[in-house]
Amino acid sequence: MATPPPQNPSSGDPSDASSLAAPVRVWRSLVARLPPLPDSSGLLAAVSDLQRRYFGVRRSRRRRRPALPLPLRPGAAHSARVAGEMPKAFVILDDVVQHTLTNLHSIHKSLLFWQAKAEGTNSQKVYFMIFERGPRAFVDTTYQTLTRLQTDGYPVQYILHSASGMVSTKLAVLTSMQHCLAAFLAEVHSEVDKCREGLTENSDKSLHTLFIVLNTTFAKLEVSLRNAGEGQDELFAQDGTAYELFGKLPEVDIESPEWTEALATEGTSLIYQNLQKLDNFLSSQLSSHKKPNRLTIYWLPYTCGALGLSLCSLWLLRHSSLMGSPDIDNWIQDAKESVAGFWDEHFEKPIISIRDELFETFKQRDKGVMEKQEVQLTEDSLHRMLVAFCEQTEGRKLPEDVSVQAMLETVTKRYEQELIHPIKNMFSGEIARAMLIQIQKLKLDLESGLLEMDQILRANAINFAVLAALPAFGLSLLLLVLLRTWIQRDHGAEGRGNIARCHRRLLLVDVERSLMEFQHYRDNGMEEEARCKFGLVLYTLDRLCKAVESHAKETGEWLSLREDIFDLAKLDMGMPDKMIVVSRLKWMYNCLLPFSSSRLPRL
Repeated sequence: MATPPPQNPSSGDPSDASSLAAPVRVWRSLVARLPPLPDSSGLLAAVSDLQRRYFGVRRSRRRRRPALPLPLRPGAAHSARVAGEMPKAFVILDDVVQHTLTNLHSIHKSLLFWQAKAEGTNSQKVYFMIFERGPRAFVDTTYQTLTRLQTDGYPVQYILHSASGMVSTKLAVLTSMQHCLAAFLAEVHSEVDKCREGLTENSDKSLHTLFIVLNTTFAKLEVSLRNAGEGQDELFAQDGTAYELFGKLPEVDIESPEWTEALATEGTSLIYQNLQKLDNFLSSQLSSHKKPNRLTIYWLPYTCGALGLSLCSLWLLRHSSLMGSPDIDNWIQDAKESVAGFWDEHFEKPIISIRDELFETFKQRDKGVMEKQEVQLTEDSLHRMLVAFCEQTEGRKLPEDVSVQAMLETVTKRYEQELIHPIKNMFSGEIARAMLIQIQKLKLDLESGLLEMDQILRANAINFAVLAALPAFGLSLLLLVLLRTWIQRDHGAEGRGNIARCHRRLLLVDVERSLMEFQHYRDNGMEEEARCKFGLVLYTLDRLCKAVESHAKETGEWLSLREDIFDLAKLDMGMPDKMIVVSRLKWMYNCLLPFSSSRLPRL
């Protein structure tokens, strides 16, 4: 988009003009130093060209795989498709249709981009105009902003006005080209539907019918391109004389002696020449209106990243062995030791501990049984000592059901009595024996406590090992989530997430809306608008068919779903029947249901 010239400073205050002289010269010198490229992305395009030339990075145009077939459904065409012996006319028509769909897809992506910019906020528009159109546009817009800041003081309004004018112009051109190609696509389907019998005959007959069909459709496309906008006639003029954009295909009858194999070959070659001319024309028309590439939009973050990477490289070079510094080697060694320590403490040892706890259960069980037996021996010994002490001190035989607590009370009372004369009773009393019984009781309590503590530790050994391994498990889980997100990321409507599912349902909504608008235009006698809208219906159905194919094949719904989508592309089906098909698509197929949780069993 051409930048409007700055206002003349001489129209204002002379002091303002003199104060602007220096910055004007500075900005003009900066702009002059930039390479004179055709648009704001030229410098970045030159860099990408150098990368492609010297590093083997090729910019190829991905060909879209066929999805929506032509309306050729008689028995002969179907048998030819099944047998794999496709007539040459079918192959050429598929190429023409897929070529048109590819151009429509490119225009559609650019339209979505500029519509998003048109609906953005004022701050987003200003940011786009300054920072997302390339370095040259950045310099030009900054210069214009500073100039208007010194003159009228409203640079933001000027930027917003420029953004609105630029976006509206691009949307108008892209919409016009989209309507032309959509009408061409609908015209091809209509003519093929009319001449389906001739296209399914022998090779020569089908080629003759094909030439007639494409002559009609290319002629109408050229007329619509001429009438697409103002100034289009100049594009169809060469040296002051008008010329035809597309070459005329031969329509010689196959029974005429003029029909030869060379004529058929020449006509086929002319078809592909017409497609190439269409590509060249669209490229010339849309070169300044298409969506900017990613390198142009994010040139500022990429530049800052490149500068940061350069500074980081210089810093690393300064600390490397090339400059005689051992810092990087020391850091690498420390990093290795840290990683090895982390692996050993938080992964290897916890895993080994968990393995030992899981696979050495019987060993731990034998050890626990032995410890319990030792405690039982101590308890039996204490019981015998208590029974002997109580029977001797009381002078009677104790009953068999006497409790240990009762015998301990007897020992305690006897011990308290003996402590009245400790020295005397140390040699002739029972104080020493009572102390030994208490020591045995203390031993039993210690062994019982240690056994319970050991049981608690064994029961929680796996928990402690899992706690130690939590950092490693968390890191592994994060890596798995990132890997799963990368594998199952949403590729537009063809992805597997909820966002992709929403995109597929939105495509179905677009189909329904376009069908209703198509019927409205047809009922009101607006044939040109109806033809354009039907072409957009075919394009949206093609996108929907590509989006649901892989998912429908997984659930076994593909054959039925494909037939329903093909029915929507038929010209002879009534609108009520098509609305019934749309309703069935919304609620009967798993890949088009609202939520991913509503899974159906695979067939």
